[in-house]
Amino acid sequence: MRSVITLVSAILLTAAATCSHAQGQPPAKTPAPPAAGARPAGTPAAKAALKPAAKPASKPVSKKHAVTNSPEDASGSSTPAQARIPRRDPFESMLARQKAGTDAKNLPPGKGGLQVGTLKIDGIVHGPNGMIAVVSNPQQRTYFLREGDQLYDGRVDKIAMDGVSFHETGKDAFGKPTERSVNKRIYSTAGEEQ
Repeated sequence: MRSVITLVSAILLTAAATCSHAQGQPPAKTPAPPAAGARPAGTPAAKAALKPAAKPASKPVSKKHAVTNSPEDASGSSTPAQARIPRRDPFESMLARQKAGTDAKNLPPGKGGLQVGTLKIDGIVHGPNGMIAVVSNPQQRTYFLREGDQLYDGRVDKIAMDGVSFHETGKDAFGKPTERSVNKRIYSTAGEEQ
């Protein structure tokens, strides 16, 4: 009977040490098995040996790892600055990202907030001081443009009876400044952008 109790207590202590080791805690110290004639089976010490070992207190988590919750790098350390750096989606187009960066909420009010690519030509009027283009933005607001008016990303070059010519400035995907001439017509043909 004593050998069965010794065997069971050894198994329980080994299981407790394995569980605590799997949780990243140091294994509990296992006492040496009792000698053959040490104590009889009915003593309180023998009953205490049958109980599983108490779990040791968990290690405190350092503030650096508790705040960032980021995986560690190869050296085993990470800094909060590395954890906060947003990464670009490698499958997202850089051109689409550039256009999405200029939201309507960041644009100044009035003519200075109009973008050449989003304008729609509604009409052209011949006035006493020259030609006036009637345009609307995506929010369906109407504006009256004259030659030389400065827009958010360009200026009005020429207004003719059939359309408007803009000088658009911007940056390409690599940040290099670009300039181009954009012609928008009142009545666009098939395949032509309004």
